[in-house]
Amino acid sequence: MKAFLGLLLILLMSACGALVTTDYDLQTDFSEYNSYNFYPEIDSGLSDLDEKRIEKSIDSVLGLRGFQKSETPTFLINYFGEEQLNQSRNTIGIGVGSGGGNVGVGVSGGIPVGGYQIDQRLTIDFIDNEKDNLIWQAIVEAHYKEKSSPVQKDNFYFQILQKALKKFPPKKK
Repeated sequence: MKAFLGLLLILLMSACGALVTTDYDLQTDFSEYNSYNFYPEIDSGLSDLDEKRIEKSIDSVLGLRGFQKSETPTFLINYFGEEQLNQSRNTIGIGVGSGGGNVGVGVSGGIPVGGYQIDQRLTIDFIDNEKDNLIWQAIVEAHYKEKSSPVQKDNFYFQILQKALKKFPPKKK
């Protein structure tokens, strides 16, 4: 039973509802890129704490994939986010109805469950350091609860960035 619950938890964590789209320069030879760093000044539109979470997650994911953080990188990383506060889309429906003969009357409504959530669109750009041109881009659309704890936000960013960076470098076709 514990194994089943553990497997279920892993499946739920890996089924992060993030939507990831990527684009890249077809003329780029991605085998040339092995080191990275972040732009010195990033105007992400996010809090300093979220910026630290993003950079820590990118460092972790790229490090596991064999990329080195360097003072003389082959590519630079820039990112920016847009956030919007929305009511949770989860609702409980309540309906009342009455009918008789060939006449029916009904009233129903949905009660929001779960409070507010933050919908976030995070754009990650990889720029060739020497040529100063965009070589790869990922856009991630996801959401998290407004009242998420710092640990939950750490996990949120790690999950979505792991999913986005899974597509870098692009496979040769």
